[in-house]
Amino acid sequence: MKLFYKAGACSLASHIALVESGLPFDIEAVDLKTKLTASGADFTQINSKGYVPALQLDSGEVLTEGPAIMQYVADQAPEKHLAPLADAMARYRLQGWLTFIGTELHKNFSPFFNPAATSDWKAAAMANLQRRLDYVAQQVDSTQYLLGNEFSIGDAYLFTVLGWAKHIDLDLGKWPALVAYQARVGARPGVQAALKAEGLI
Repeated sequence: MKLFYKAGACSLASHIALVESGLPFDIEAVDLKTKLTASGADFTQINSKGYVPALQLDSGEVLTEGPAIMQYVADQAPEKHLAPLADAMARYRLQGWLTFIGTELHKNFSPFFNPAATSDWKAAAMANLQRRLDYVAQQVDSTQYLLGNEFSIGDAYLFTVLGWAKHIDLDLGKWPALVAYQARVGARPGVQAALKAEGLI
C-alpha cells in the first residue's frame, strides 16, 4: 500500500493508523499547489479530488477520505483493535466520533487555512470550535482515549486535528483535559514514528 500525504495535514491521521496497524506500506508526499507527488507524478491521476489522503492498495485501487481509509486499515489488522468489530455498538460510536471530528472540528479549522476566508467567517468558526472543544474535553477528561482505555483510529484523527490549534493561535491550555490527551496520544511510539516520518518532530 502507498499513502499519499501532506505533512501535518489530515492525512497524518491515516499515516498514524497505518503505523499502528503494523501493516507494510510506503508514503509519498504531495505538493497540493502543483498537484505533483514527490516522484513527479500527476496526483490528480491518482485521486481526481486533488487532495490528501489517498491510499493506493496493492490491487491498484485507490481509497480516498480519511475516515474510510482508517477504517479499511483497521479492518486489515483486527488484532490491533484500532476499530471495534463491525457488529458492535462501539463501532457506531466510533463512526459517530469520526463524523463529529470531520464535520464539527476539521471543517471549522478550514477557514484559517483558506486565504479567501473573511474575518467574520473565521470568527464564527472559532466560536464553533470553542464550543465543540468544550464537549470533547468533557469526553476525554475521565477516559484515556475516545472509546475508553483502548486507542482507536478516532484518536489518530482527533490528535491530528487538535495539532492544528497552534497554527491558528487557539490555546488548548483552556482545556487541560485536551492538553493531557494530546500528550498521552503523542507519546505513543506509533504516533511518534508517523510524526518523525513527516518531519514534524
